[in-house]
Amino acid sequence: MKFLGIIPARYASTRFPGKPLADMKGKPLIQRVYEQVRQSVDALCIATDDERIATAAEAFGARVVMTSDRHRSGTERCYEAYHKSGISCDVIINIQGDEPFIHPQQIELLKSCFEKPDVQIATLVKPLDPDGDFEQTLFNPNSPKVALNSRLEALYFSRSVIPYLRGRKHDDWLAAHTFYKHIGLYAYQIRVLREIVALPPSPLELAESLEQLRWLENGYKIQTAITRQETIGIDTPEDLQQALLMMND
Repeated sequence: MKFLGIIPARYASTRFPGKPLADMKGKPLIQRVYEQVRQSVDALCIATDDERIATAAEAFGARVVMTSDRHRSGTERCYEAYHKSGISCDVIINIQGDEPFIHPQQIELLKSCFEKPDVQIATLVKPLDPDGDFEQTLFNPNSPKVALNSRLEALYFSRSVIPYLRGRKHDDWLAAHTFYKHIGLYAYQIRVLREIVALPPSPLELAESLEQLRWLENGYKIQTAITRQETIGIDTPEDLQQALLMMND
């Protein structure tokens, strides 16, 4: 099975304009992501609508595919990039362009989901630390949670806490139940990707602003795999400063 990794990257971010080009100790953020995953896929490209990002990516040797500036999501950008790339593959992996600490092992874990031939879409989840701060993790709307069935398929994603633990104090919840946060890394069979980008936004998606709910509402199954490794997304300049403090090089 052949895996194509695509890193969607856009310049116009509301909270952090030009984020893919932000300097991380001599390398742009997008390069840090690219170098973390390039050995874990059969082919890898950056999909962007901005010439500045394209120029920077080509300078460090990345393959770049120019895409429309009208896409509503990284999923749509990935599908266009796949068609324009001319690369033959079985599965596309949508790699977040703002997570420079993504682990190659997480890509391998995601790929392993497709050892089961009926998997349509795969993603990663991570158990929340039972000793963590429930306000910063469990009750953080910017960190979507996911409920799973016995086959590790996603039942539902939410910005709210799922499940709700009746009869317990909030500060006991993390210790009393295993909650999972969603790691925003997706892989799709080509046929399935073609179908889901044609779907209109769904009621649950519009309510929670989570595109994966559109897929669940339309009957697609999302297989998950559990990672114990933390990833850190950079959404703001303040996040970048924190990330720089964590870097070893």
